[in-house]
Amino acid sequence: MPRGVSRGVVALLLSCTLLLTTAACGGDDGQGATGAATPSSTGTFEQQKLAKTRFVANAGLAAGATYQWIVKPYRAGKFTKGADGRTFALVKAGLAGAFTYNRLKAAVNNAKGDPLLSKAVAPLSAGIDSLKDLGTKLRKGEAGDADVGAFENIINSVKDAGRSAGAEVVDKVPTTSQLGG
Repeated sequence: MPRGVSRGVVALLLSCTLLLTTAACGGDDGQGATGAATPSSTGTFEQQKLAKTRFVANAGLAAGATYQWIVKPYRAGKFTKGADGRTFALVKAGLAGAFTYNRLKAAVNNAKGDPLLSKAVAPLSAGIDSLKDLGTKLRKGEAGDADVGAFENIINSVKDAGRSAGAEVVDKVPTTSQLGG
């Protein structure tokens, strides 16, 4: 066989093998042969600690995205008509708005794993839901002081709720690939 064809055959065989092994592994749902679920060794303390950690990570990413790509450019005047880089700033702000909404929803979901944190975050759900369409509004250049202020207020409220429950939220700026992904 020519060298190019043999390489193609080897690549095809390796791809098929990889595909079959991942498909075979994917069907395991953690149940034994009897069909009964096995108890988890994770205690409630570990679950609560993990819930706080995930909450802090998601809320931190939301806060970082809001500050870096919405609040900071808005204050610098990047969203005003005629500003240099306005279109790019608006697109990034729109992506950051959608990303922030997604991470805040995830943070609220994580907070449900910790009783103290869930009580602190519960009143913020309506405010987070109000951010749903602001990403599109930012992307189209229709956002104003009130819209940017809404993002800032919700982020500060989430940080305060986390702090009161013992989960300090620190801004973590996501990469641009995380925004688009």
